[in-house]
Amino acid sequence: MTGTARWRLAMGAALWVALAGAGQARDTVTLGMVLEPPNLDPTAGAAAAIDEVVYANLFEGLTRFGPDGAILPGLAASWEVSADARIWTFHLREGVTFHDGTTFDAADVKFSLDRARAADSVNAQKALFAGIETVETPDPATVVVTLAAPDGAFDFKMAWGDAVILAPETADQAATKPVGTGPFAFGDWVQGDHVTLTAYPGYWGTPPALRAATFRFIADPTAAFAALMSGDVDAFPNYPAPETLPALAADPRFRVIEGTTEGETILAMNNRQPPLDDPRVRAAIAHALDRAEIIEGAMFGHGTPIGTHFAPHNPDYIDLTDLSAHDPDRARALLAEAGVSDLTLRLALPPPPYARRGGEVIAAELARVGITARITNLEWAQWLEQVFRGHDFDLTIVSHTEPMDIGIYARPDYYFGYARPEFVALMDRLDATADPAARRALLQSAQRMIAQDHVNGYLFQLAKTGVANARLEGLWQNAPTQANDLTGVHWRD
Repeated sequence: MTGTARWRLAMGAALWVALAGAGQARDTVTLGMVLEPPNLDPTAGAAAAIDEVVYANLFEGLTRFGPDGAILPGLAASWEVSADARIWTFHLREGVTFHDGTTFDAADVKFSLDRARAADSVNAQKALFAGIETVETPDPATVVVTLAAPDGAFDFKMAWGDAVILAPETADQAATKPVGTGPFAFGDWVQGDHVTLTAYPGYWGTPPALRAATFRFIADPTAAFAALMSGDVDAFPNYPAPETLPALAADPRFRVIEGTTEGETILAMNNRQPPLDDPRVRAAIAHALDRAEIIEGAMFGHGTPIGTHFAPHNPDYIDLTDLSAHDPDRARALLAEAGVSDLTLRLALPPPPYARRGGEVIAAELARVGITARITNLEWAQWLEQVFRGHDFDLTIVSHTEPMDIGIYARPDYYFGYARPEFVALMDRLDATADPAARRALLQSAQRMIAQDHVNGYLFQLAKTGVANARLEGLWQNAPTQANDLTGVHWRD
């Protein structure tokens, strides 16, 4: 065979392979994530990264959040609530199995709810289940939950990742080898690198378009950009390098997806210890902050200023940014009034770029009013242990991405330690109220109280800025909860 003939044969073979490949629909996806989850059990961990992997993919609850924030049926096909909003009856889907092939039924729901509300529960959102008085299972397809007081938002609470359903036989292994009922089953976890999920052939609902999904952990913004450009990842739903978004938006290979999140980004203050137990000192810190400068420095302009712990896109939100307007003179006067000078505070920063970049900006702003912020960078596991669980900090920056979570301010054991009795009473009244107008008034009172008490420095609502291969469709634009829901993700031909 001549050299020319061999060249033509090779080119023909290459063309055949290319054409054959083009005719095959892609059925795998690789997503980039900034943070690696500390474990894979959303009922036993507070990290948003857990839900970003498993919510609606591996685990399911009685109800679930849709991409627009609506409460949709999950493992409960339907439900009804009594007139006094105390008795909730859930009618379960039949024919559902866990990934190990065992049957899902009402006993699993009872186990999961009782486990979450037990005295020794380690559920990070145990308050979601505190109102449950009894859980009854009149038959395998029915669960009746009786609450101690009316709660018109119980279906909302059951949509959280912390309320997913586990089987008693496999709950103890959920941290490392989770078994759920979702469209994807656990594949593998190479710590420090990735988690892979694979389509579950026995799924009760519409089968996913993807055969497998890999979540790669890339914390460095430069590495995230490089991974996209090289094709090592197909999408970064929460992209950590906003400074490169204009370049990516101009590249036809990519699509920039901008939306909203539930993430209130705050400068959290340890209200338990002096001098931060003095509201005048907290107010001084709040007035030292320049939100516009922080949003530009931390997020390259992406973010909505907030003055309280509530999402601006929520219809019950009120703009209270004026209560903590940037006013360095006022900050210095408040410190003098409180008798505080030469103040040095520890500023603990977790890994997300918004925290690391924002921390540098905030430290400079505090220095202008006479406060020294001593920065310590922590890895995520360190932050959870030292700050969230150990309460060993003065200041920290974190985005709270749980949906409508203002109730955390009523928890005496919560890391920033507020729990003012009047606020706790407000939350108790809210839990017992079903009327939308009355709930709105209570929520707005709660927003005002924590803003006026300057519990934390309220910075901005985290924008959802994602980047994806232009052919990849079905990723959420907005983030009504922390999730990378793959149920509708597919490749366009």
